[in-house]
Amino acid sequence: MSDLIDYEDDVLDTPAPATAAATSSTLDEAANADSKDQKGSYVGVHSTGFRDFLLKPELLRAISDMGFEHPSEVQQECIPQAILGMDVLCQAKSGMGKTAVFVTTTLQQIEPVDGEVSVIVLCHTRELAFQIKNEYARFSKYMPNVRTGVFYGGTSVKVDQELLKTKEKCPHIVVATPGRLNALVRDKSINGSSVRHFVLDECDKMLEQIG
Repeated sequence: MSDLIDYEDDVLDTPAPATAAATSSTLDEAANADSKDQKGSYVGVHSTGFRDFLLKPELLRAISDMGFEHPSEVQQECIPQAILGMDVLCQAKSGMGKTAVFVTTTLQQIEPVDGEVSVIVLCHTRELAFQIKNEYARFSKYMPNVRTGVFYGGTSVKVDQELLKTKEKCPHIVVATPGRLNALVRDKSINGSSVRHFVLDECDKMLEQIG
């Protein structure tokens, strides 16, 4: 983690919008449907059900609450590989549930330990960070021992440091923008040795920032 490129917060972080409208291409359209109290299935359903992935009962219950029975094509392809701990490059059109791939698989594998960060999700804007945190909240609805935190520039880094240093409050899943994550890693607020899963969301847009 020490080689993480030093992005400036004010370069990558956009002002937080007044509304939580989903604008990211990687955030599945299920989030919008859920906000309208609608339930449905992902685009391009297959005969395989989420139960066939042998997910934790808590995860399956949350997925059922959201009204989903069948995974999309990209989920059917990527979830089994990711659960096995393989490195996965997930690419698909908007609305196919790419975010659900890494949210589901990291929650499936996580073994929460107080004071340790197990998962880091890196995204290029604070709005996207909030959207991903909300997805983790939906999928971990029945996993009360799993904590998720969101970190981004423009806020007090001292508050973030205190949260991460408090064993009983330290999030197991960190969703962050590059500049703030870099700062927290450099001052050793986040111990990279405990991280088991690293997700780079919208990696193409992340690379555009350094292109």
